[in-house]
Amino acid sequence: MTAPFRRHVLYLPGFDPIPPRRYRELYRREGADQAQISGHRLRMKKAQPDGGGFAWRVGSHVEGRDVETRIEVALWSDIVQASMSAGIAGTYRQLFRTIWIYIGSGTIGRLMRLRRGPVIAAFYPIAVLMAQLALALLAGGLVTFGVAAVGGGLFGVPFGLAVAWGVLVLGRRLDHRLFAYYLMHDYAFTCANHGAYPSALEDRITRFRDRLKTILAQDLDEVLVIGHSSGAYLAVSVLADLLREGPRPGPALSLLTLGHVVPMAAFLPRADRLRADLAFLSQADGLFWTDVTAPGDACCFALCDPVAVCGMAGPDQKWPLVLSAAYTQTLSPERQRAIRNRWFRLHFQYLCAFDRPGDYDYFAITAGPRTLAQRFGGRKPSPGRITRPVGARP
Repeated sequence: MTAPFRRHVLYLPGFDPIPPRRYRELYRREGADQAQISGHRLRMKKAQPDGGGFAWRVGSHVEGRDVETRIEVALWSDIVQASMSAGIAGTYRQLFRTIWIYIGSGTIGRLMRLRRGPVIAAFYPIAVLMAQLALALLAGGLVTFGVAAVGGGLFGVPFGLAVAWGVLVLGRRLDHRLFAYYLMHDYAFTCANHGAYPSALEDRITRFRDRLKTILAQDLDEVLVIGHSSGAYLAVSVLADLLREGPRPGPALSLLTLGHVVPMAAFLPRADRLRADLAFLSQADGLFWTDVTAPGDACCFALCDPVAVCGMAGPDQKWPLVLSAAYTQTLSPERQRAIRNRWFRLHFQYLCAFDRPGDYDYFAITAGPRTLAQRFGGRKPSPGRITRPVGARP
């Protein structure tokens, strides 16, 4: 009898303040949907504590073999939450500083030469917040002059200020629908140090590296690191730090980056650490790196080789293998219509079920009996891959 395939997944989320239970429930719901479509057998199990982060287990029978997988979320939501603590006035200060950094450094112009979709998405919170500010000033001004017109004189000023502030507070309370504040905090965090990692994040990357070393010492067939959105470039730095320590025995080491936004950080003037990590990892032995994006995801830099576009591709570049999730082919017209114009849903589709799955199946990758190299080894990059070096080499 063949022994079960054993895998440990270390998942690095993007800029997300939500507790990691959300990822477990997403996996449970979407995994059940994919199992029905693809014939997988997936069973979620409680994970016993082992010194790591929030985790769950999956017992599965996929592609003719039993598999045991532990999926662990590498937590940095506390850092995200702390960075989002700025109030209304603080968020507007972040807005103007972020605009200054991206435009003043020339970063925004280089980003526009790659993909306009994610750049337009970046302008969305700026437009919404500026519209709210303009509306607040207009409402406050009308009240001020209205009170003055009926003989109130300067008494209209405090009333006008109160109304203006009320408009801004209302806009903040509606952000669970608009997401303007959330996205503004995301971009502000990325460029807070002009592309350099803040010390809290550097410390967390070190902890992730040490955790990964512990995982690799276990009796496993594959250790799969997954980075989604901005978690993709954090995963790059974690693995670069690990592999710089030299060759290591143990299970197959795989990296899967999904919906990356690497240029938003790596194009910034002080992102030397990230650019060096990209250059190193692109030539490293001892891993297999696949990058998956989709042109239908306006929040990512679809089909952009994250190493090459940053100007860090050398003659010995091996990674990543750039593949498309091809939403127009892997999702039925009905599902495409259901999620059309839902930016966040499209950005998280990589973690969800596909009703017309192709080579990319998140649940076969995380709960199936093949390593990433066995699944995608020998594959050519998807047509349309962008390798033009737009980011300036430091």
